[in-house]
Amino acid sequence: MPQSVPSLPRRVARMLRTSLFAQVACALVLGILVGKLWPDVATDLQPLGDGFTRLIKTIISPLVFCVVVVGIAKAGDLKAFGRMGLKALIWFEVASTLALLIGLLAANIVQPGSGMNVDPATLDTSAVDAKTGGGSLPSTTEFVVNALPTSFIGAFAENSLLQVLILACLVGAALLHLGHTKVPQVLPAIEQAQEIIFAIVGFVMRLAPIAVFGAMAVLIGQYGLGVIETYAKLIILCYAAAALFIALLAVALKAVTGLSLWKFLRYIREEMLLALGTASTESVMPRVMQKLRKAGARDDAVGLVLPTGYSFNLDGASLYLSIGTLFISQAVGVDLSLGQQITVVLVLMLTSKGMAGIPGSAFLALSATASSLGAIPAGAVALLLGVDRIMDSMRVVTNLLGNCVAVFAVSRWEGALDIERAKKVLNGEHTSGQEEDAESLGLGVPDAPDASNASDASGEAKEAPVTPGTHAAVGTAPTSQGLPDSAVPAQSAAKESAPEAH
Repeated sequence: MPQSVPSLPRRVARMLRTSLFAQVACALVLGILVGKLWPDVATDLQPLGDGFTRLIKTIISPLVFCVVVVGIAKAGDLKAFGRMGLKALIWFEVASTLALLIGLLAANIVQPGSGMNVDPATLDTSAVDAKTGGGSLPSTTEFVVNALPTSFIGAFAENSLLQVLILACLVGAALLHLGHTKVPQVLPAIEQAQEIIFAIVGFVMRLAPIAVFGAMAVLIGQYGLGVIETYAKLIILCYAAAALFIALLAVALKAVTGLSLWKFLRYIREEMLLALGTASTESVMPRVMQKLRKAGARDDAVGLVLPTGYSFNLDGASLYLSIGTLFISQAVGVDLSLGQQITVVLVLMLTSKGMAGIPGSAFLALSATASSLGAIPAGAVALLLGVDRIMDSMRVVTNLLGNCVAVFAVSRWEGALDIERAKKVLNGEHTSGQEEDAESLGLGVPDAPDASNASDASGEAKEAPVTPGTHAAVGTAPTSQGLPDSAVPAQSAAKESAPEAH
């Protein structure tokens, strides 16, 4: 008897129940409608997005710590870890400098601010002070010193990713040094803590559609759609430059790893939509780390490169800063020479580092650049107040993709990437998008076979459940560099004798 096909309403209901992408997309549309129709009501929805972001930030530091410590302990090679960090920093500097140059070239060709003839004296600079909270970007020396922790607990309390990374590296190195004789239970305890954190991520992600709805309603309610008409030329230029940069990222990823950026984009479509809705890459960092590991990148590579990129590899911000600087100069009638534009690149190479987590950091960087040139009034950055929030979508997409490509590239160079696994995952051969959504949200997928409980064709025993963070380094068996058998997860043995299930 042929199986009956569910009706359209039932299929839609099932999709909304199991697909994070569908839930976030609906929330995005509803937020735009509420912001457009009831702007006064929309502005009161700010706590929805802020609350979700606060919950995610609570998870990030302990998650990064656990992933890095476990990654170092299992890789068993601290020198390789340091080499990976050096290659990551080189990649970050090359990528962000390329973004700056693309932005300057685009702004020189299109001239987005020409003909505006703005008098800087008529601008309200107090709004910029309110946006930045009267703060300032740290100098290079301050940035380096501030990256060093003064307290183990304080690094987590302040949510300072660079400080947490340093602590994680020290703990991982200590585990390798002490081996199995003195700390046999530490690594298993950290792995168990990691499992708890990933479970919390699943709980918090249930709130993602609510957060997107609130954030989008506030954006449209506060700024409306009219600002797009006013700054249309600048907005189109920034997004076109970002598209060009992402295309170059796709070429680089294909050349280095053979992977497709477009397939990867489909793989993380839920996270990308959530980042767009909340205008925050931090809101998706735990989920992206999890997906990169499932796609074959080794734990230590993901734990080191991705969090570091959040401070050092802000490609979208670099694009915006270079275009914004020239837009301001053109709007106030200042013609920057080639030498001054080179100075812009050099200054932004420094000021764009360490911007993450600083309120109004883009305006602080633009003000610092204007002050260093001496030709642009610092108060002229107020011209970008009305369009800054619209640019968040461009920045978060470019920043996120830039950091993910960096993870794959550095992992490939260090032999920490399982290419075959990555291709299968990106081709959808391991887990369908719907199952992925249901897994991350802790939801069941109706009528779908449970791969983790299925026996293989030969009738061999079922495989033990695979837990996040326990897959071995590429091409090697799991090792703890002297740590005891108890410090290596029980799942490792199962993986050697049975195919991995997802």
